[in-house]
Amino acid sequence: MDLSIRVAFSAIDKLTVRAMTPEMFFDYLAVHINGEKAGNAKSVFNIDLGSDGGKYKLELENGVLNHTANAEAKDADTTIALNRATLNKIILKEETLKQAVDKGDAKITGNADKLNEMLGYMDKFEFWFDIVTP
Repeated sequence: MDLSIRVAFSAIDKLTVRAMTPEMFFDYLAVHINGEKAGNAKSVFNIDLGSDGGKYKLELENGVLNHTANAEAKDADTTIALNRATLNKIILKEETLKQAVDKGDAKITGNADKLNEMLGYMDKFEFWFDIVTP
């Protein structure tokens, strides 16, 4: 296998992430939720991406993560405030959410354990997987 192909896909990944709308990003997160693991979980999150991204409500229930644009839950478990550039760094694993919080680039209020719980339901997909096997 030619490793340069993998490098090319990594570069495309970064470009793709930077081009994603917030709605696309939240859809991307939803695809990675392991519905079986998250089946009994119930959480509500407010995400504030500031003036460059807007506000979103995320709801995890019945193994599904849904998002609503231009909405805030009054009874959210956790609220996360960060700008889009910081979100991109976190998505691309250039820094962690904790590092962003420590630097003052992100703020978490409410029950951070609920956020960690949701992140624990994420599946990691390998890029190179067999679609058809003999």
